[in-house]
Amino acid sequence: MNRQIVRLTYVALALVGVLVVMTTYWQTWAAAGLADRQDNAIKRVAEFSVDRGLIFSWKPRKRLARNNERKVERKSLFFRRYPYGSLAAHVVGYSTVERSRTGLERSLNDYLTASNASLSTLVDKALDEFRGKAIEGNDVITNLDLEAQEVALEQLGRQCGAVVALDPRTGKVRVMASSPSFDPNLVENNFGQISRIKADCQPAAALLNRASAGLYVPGSTFKVITAAAALESKKFKPESSFVDPGYCTVYGKRVNNFDTSSPFGTVDLETALTYSVNSVFCNIGKELGAKRILDTAKRFGFYERPPLETPTDERVASGLYQRRQLYYPKQDPEVDAGRMAFGQERMLVTPLQMAMLAGAIGVGGKLMEPQAVDKIVGP
Repeated sequence: MNRQIVRLTYVALALVGVLVVMTTYWQTWAAAGLADRQDNAIKRVAEFSVDRGLIFSWKPRKRLARNNERKVERKSLFFRRYPYGSLAAHVVGYSTVERSRTGLERSLNDYLTASNASLSTLVDKALDEFRGKAIEGNDVITNLDLEAQEVALEQLGRQCGAVVALDPRTGKVRVMASSPSFDPNLVENNFGQISRIKADCQPAAALLNRASAGLYVPGSTFKVITAAAALESKKFKPESSFVDPGYCTVYGKRVNNFDTSSPFGTVDLETALTYSVNSVFCNIGKELGAKRILDTAKRFGFYERPPLETPTDERVASGLYQRRQLYYPKQDPEVDAGRMAFGQERMLVTPLQMAMLAGAIGVGGKLMEPQAVDKIVGP
């Protein structure tokens, strides 16, 4: 009898121990992860009692995201409205009850809801709670030029694509337009309208930010990197001479210039870059090999997600792709360096990455980090 009581006691103690361990785990180590999960509905609903910070454009200063206050069971709740609709939808994103968040609304959520740990935010939050008023979040000022943003979207029309314009001296993103765009005001209650958006590609995927997550063949814009690799190698100079017959031969096949009827004849590297002569860059690629060119591309930010304040999963890296995965060759023969040298092969890039590249060339080779946000200010 005593032996059975002892066994029962051990079992009870073991169960208590498991309970203590599991409680400690969920309250201490797992708490942060649970709070960060997008499907944490309790946290999301609670955050709508916060007078969420506003999001502004840079020029002209307009509210891109504001709040509508509603009384629900005598409690003030704040729901998002987007006065400019689709104009800056992919950068600003949306904040909803049912479909969570995207864009800056997601990545800067802690600032917008006064949940960040800065001293000024904590003091303001404590004062709001003491006064019994709704907690006010911090405002976000973006770098977007709203008029230029509008022009970009108009020019894209129904085409699937993107436009990125940044100040090469600072990296401030003035335009980040993705087409087709969508109206974030429809996300909460009329999401079906967004899924029915039409464009000249299938699927239209209006929610995709093609500026930072759309991958495209760079074509001749990649020649800038090949030229940089050529000069760095010391094998070529701006005045290095080439003979252009209108094509280049790679693996026994001809790779033509855009116009094969008028070959340039003898040209130097500077002229070849100016007139975008495929054959010259094809031969440079064959001489340098793929890995040397790719290593130069890495110094311009390739093979890494471009740094930006938007969510990480809304940005992708540029580089060679194989089976939808980034691919870096172990040996040069694995890649057709001739075609890659003028932006073909399996090279895929984002518009954001190519804007960064152009900016770096524009300021003498200094790669600036793109910045969608100018500043965050207290309420």
